[in-house]
Amino acid sequence: FFFETLRSDYTSFPVQQRKAKNSMVQGVNISDDGYIINTNPATNEEISRIRVSTQSEIDETIQKANEAQLTWSAVPLTERVSILKNICYAFGHEALSSKLAAKITEEMGKPISEAEDEVKEMINKDALLDLIQKANEDVVLGGSVLVRDALGVVAIVSPWNFPAGEIPLLALPALAAGNAVIVKPSEVAPECGAMVVQTFASLLPPNTIQLLQGDGTVGEMLVQSQDIHMVAMTGSSATGKKIMEKCAPKLKRLVLELGGKDPMVVFADADLDKAVNDAVTFSLFNTGQVCCAVERVYVEKSIQESFEQKVVEAAKAYVVGDGRVREHNVGPMVSAMQRDHVAKQVDDALKHGAKMLYQGGIPDSSSSLTNTGDNNNTQKGNYYPVTVLSGLKQDMDIQQAETFGPVVAISSFDGSEEEAVRLANDTEYGLAGYVYSTDIDKAGRVARRMQSGQVGINCYSLLEADTACPWVGHKSSGFGYHSGEEGFKQFSIPKSLVYPGK
Repeated sequence: FFFETLRSDYTSFPVQQRKAKNSMVQGVNISDDGYIINTNPATNEEISRIRVSTQSEIDETIQKANEAQLTWSAVPLTERVSILKNICYAFGHEALSSKLAAKITEEMGKPISEAEDEVKEMINKDALLDLIQKANEDVVLGGSVLVRDALGVVAIVSPWNFPAGEIPLLALPALAAGNAVIVKPSEVAPECGAMVVQTFASLLPPNTIQLLQGDGTVGEMLVQSQDIHMVAMTGSSATGKKIMEKCAPKLKRLVLELGGKDPMVVFADADLDKAVNDAVTFSLFNTGQVCCAVERVYVEKSIQESFEQKVVEAAKAYVVGDGRVREHNVGPMVSAMQRDHVAKQVDDALKHGAKMLYQGGIPDSSSSLTNTGDNNNTQKGNYYPVTVLSGLKQDMDIQQAETFGPVVAISSFDGSEEEAVRLANDTEYGLAGYVYSTDIDKAGRVARRMQSGQVGINCYSLLEADTACPWVGHKSSGFGYHSGEEGFKQFSIPKSLVYPGK
């Protein structure tokens, strides 16, 4: 029911019906007549053309949002939360969930099984919404009452790497708090964003949530509007800094979840097989295009050789190819630009003394559905091979700047806690970190000293963290935070009602 009744706010045109002269914006082509040219990264074939929102449409959308917010905020908190729970369950409808998962894979390339998992995570959010409700309830403080007011209209700028799943993480607390929401999805995955927003809109009062499409120019016009009261964004640190600058004149509230260069420390007493599995799995998950991916592995020198041998064997089980084929567990890079960035980092590391332990194959030039194990071909699609490097130095670009690709990057350390902490903290980022040791006290000491918002001890924190935990970026990895009570409260503002004589 939900999928069949959704409005279509994007327009698809066959290739021959539209002018194909383009301007390049962040790796995505925009036609001269104002359409995103939406392509499949596995084949580089055109999927659709999505009309970019104009300035007048942006202004009208913002005006409607401000009007709708007054009505929505008057709905009691418990009713708002109940409506939002029903919206989440709507994503479990087979017609929508299968279509959305397929669209995720088509637009940004991740393996279909990972896309299906992304959609499944959107369905039952009862526990999350119960926590959001609690975070927004009145609190009696002696003779005073602490209440929370909605901020107004929240602009959500969502990323391409989790083009469906990231939107609810920001929209749910924003809407529950009584705000109206405008979503500008990544221009890399515009149809995914449209499907999510339309599902929300189908069960909300008119204009409580709306969609704008376009590139960074549209995002800039949205966030700098005087009638936008908060911006919540997941993306790169560079983009986050630009948003801060645009929001500064009006001192708008911000939640920015930004990049990471996340370290994994493996001590000699670690469960080696577990550490190897997690190092490979979470370096390659989503083709490495995850803000909290394992991007630097520091293994104690005494076990380095054994660790590296096991990593290479584990990496050989990964097959790069079109994500629509279930046998492929690593998809294409989201764009040629991102692929070239990864290649440049790897080439620079090798030039400066790194060692290539392993590099797998990519699909041949004639078909994205067949992996021949040959790296020396003319590619169809934005593929980069699974790569394992060793002997990396801290001053290499691959150890300092985000890679966001299918690379397992291994270095060694002397086994001391001091050295582990120094290396782990030696970047401008601080999103996540990981420590592996059977000595839980030692692992805990190192974890506490890591400058990261979340640290997994013998586990991957993204999968194991409690629903009540906030998602925080230290240093250049974020401003504000989302999830958890602290994060949920960022979407509203406290107000004290003080009564005399109590």
